[in-house]
Amino acid sequence: MRNLVLVLGDQLDLDSSAFDGFDPAQDAVWMAEVLEESRHVWSSQPRSALFLSAMRHFAEQLRAQGRPLHYRALDDADNRGSLAAELRAAIVRLQPRQLVLTAPGDWRVLQDLQAVARETGLALELREDRHFFSSVREFAQHARGRKQLRLEYWYRELRRRHAVLLTPEGEPEGGAWNFDSDNREPFGKSGPGAVPAAPRFEPDALTRQVLALVRERLAEHPGLPGWWDDFAWPVTRAQALQALDAFVRERLSDFGRHQDALWPAQPTLWHSLLASSLNLKLLNAREVVAAAEAAYRAGRAPLASVEGFIRQILGWREYVRGIYWTQMPDYLARNELQADEALPAFYWTGDTDMACLRDALTQTLRLGYAHHIQRLMLTGLYALLLGVRPQELHAWYLAVYVDAVEWVELPNTLGMSQFADGGLMASKPYIASGAYIERMSAGSLCSRCRFKPKERVGPSACPFTTLYWDFLLRHEARLAANPRTVMQVRNLARLDEAERQAIRRQAGALRSKTADPGAAAAAEAGR
Repeated sequence: MRNLVLVLGDQLDLDSSAFDGFDPAQDAVWMAEVLEESRHVWSSQPRSALFLSAMRHFAEQLRAQGRPLHYRALDDADNRGSLAAELRAAIVRLQPRQLVLTAPGDWRVLQDLQAVARETGLALELREDRHFFSSVREFAQHARGRKQLRLEYWYRELRRRHAVLLTPEGEPEGGAWNFDSDNREPFGKSGPGAVPAAPRFEPDALTRQVLALVRERLAEHPGLPGWWDDFAWPVTRAQALQALDAFVRERLSDFGRHQDALWPAQPTLWHSLLASSLNLKLLNAREVVAAAEAAYRAGRAPLASVEGFIRQILGWREYVRGIYWTQMPDYLARNELQADEALPAFYWTGDTDMACLRDALTQTLRLGYAHHIQRLMLTGLYALLLGVRPQELHAWYLAVYVDAVEWVELPNTLGMSQFADGGLMASKPYIASGAYIERMSAGSLCSRCRFKPKERVGPSACPFTTLYWDFLLRHEARLAANPRTVMQVRNLARLDEAERQAIRRQAGALRSKTADPGAAAAAEAGR
């Protein structure tokens, strides 16, 4: 054997760079399902099921194309449990002259595979991942010499380089690079109205086998009872293309205006639901951006919606990948705010009195999905204000979401959500009180909750609001020095010393009773 081509669970692309020059007469493909990939974090059952089903469908495609494949299934009796152990055994059995791999999305996995290559004396040829608009080297060059990194500059550079949403003169369509200010509307009191149904891909026989396997082998992993009935994610490229088409036709036009809005029991709204297909490489980022731009050019979607969506793909996705690979492995340990609280137990169950978190968490544990505002301004915000260790929250996000791969999840969690990198990725901590949640949900979440978003202390005080003011008090000097948060800090002047002490006490009670915010409020009321 000349080349053993390694294909990981998030590299399911027949046109991957790993297959350049592939010769079925001399080369073979290696894939492995292993428990380690579901247990290095406590991977949820929906997440594991998506990866395994997509891998098995991809294996069928490889066989149909006549590409020799050596595939290790999770339920094989002699499965060794880790990628490294399975690869060592395959090398001994197959005796390839070289290993070939498209650059992976996880630093840990790369280290493990490189270690096996060294141990066995084989060359490991790493190839560029063509799914991205830019390379890590290009990002590193962009970052070199800059006092601070900001998404907007990288995004504009990529827009120009790839001629995305530009006029014939090379200027941004609509005369502006960013239409974010047009994309922050909450719903009215009557709610979102008729929301297009998210596309469902009913499990075929192969996927049903995987669902049964996951329920048996990973029964102790997160996932609310009945999650398997809700499982309808794209697991093949054909399905992913259908999902892309459905989004562009049915939801892109209204995506931008309400992309930051919240509404109970509405998990998808106008969001794309394409992240898992992109991150598994069932879709290519270029074709996704091209489809969105084509809708704008054809007059089928407004510029603000299209630009807002393209910024997530061409902007954020490229930016967080650059941050991850230029900062690892030290990035994983960052904790600028010295947050040291444990992740509340209710993050794994959804069992909390806070209506907004209960809605987001139960949805997450049932579907393996939450849209970006639920992640940033509900689950992420509460952890930030409470002071949860960012590494614990990172492990939770990586475990529960079907689209989570470390290169994209870690910087979004540590940098964007928790400000644990001290501002390397984002210009400020994204902090808000319960009033923000009330406004962006048009009161729909708060009206179902026993806590009051405008109350800072007392038995009815919203834990988000109590912890928001406590966060300002704890980090006053830092926030006062940041032009983007100084106005929030100035509001502390409205608080006399007695109220400050009451806020600190109630926040402390929340931290000591993280599983039951209601008990903390009652304890403060009892004082």
